[in-house]
Amino acid sequence: MTRINLLPHREIKRRERRQQFYVVSGLMVALGLVIALLVHTVLAGYIERQERTNQIFRTEIQKLDREIAEIRQLREQIDSLLERKQVIEALQGDRAETVHVLSEMTRLMPEGVYLKSMKQAGKRITLVGYAQSNARVSHLMRALEESPYLTRPQLVEVKAVNVDGRRVGEFTLNINIAPPAAAEGDEATPAAQGTPARAAARGAQR
Repeated sequence: MTRINLLPHREIKRRERRQQFYVVSGLMVALGLVIALLVHTVLAGYIERQERTNQIFRTEIQKLDREIAEIRQLREQIDSLLERKQVIEALQGDRAETVHVLSEMTRLMPEGVYLKSMKQAGKRITLVGYAQSNARVSHLMRALEESPYLTRPQLVEVKAVNVDGRRVGEFTLNINIAPPAAAEGDEATPAAQGTPARAAARGAQR
């Protein structure tokens, strides 16, 4: 009976399997490295594109911040100009208001009434003067009440005093300045009412 020694064949097979294992392991490692490199390259490309996008956003945000700062500065300048305009309009209104008030005082002051002082605090005017009689003070109050620029006269007090050897009444009177709209309306009403009256008069004359 012939005996065959199989040990060399087994050793060869074992080496071949070991070599195949090393080759396959090397290929797997190489494939893993290639895949990792590809993934890294793709991710790096994504990250680079995102960084460029973020940089564009940051640049635009900086531009918007500068524009917002300029708009805020312009708005502050506009608000300052509007405040100056309101102050100028208020001063012009007060100047015209003072002219109207003084004109009305001169026009409505009856005979026998003399003003000693006139003080204004906001829209209220305090008149202090002398009158030959209480009836003249009442006449002044009625005239002031009918004025389109003045309203709500209130008599504070009337007392008898001696001025230059004459006995007169010293009065203190408060009166308010009428709002511009009310004053304009009162001015327009007589004109509107007078027009039909004049037209009717001309018709009657014809």
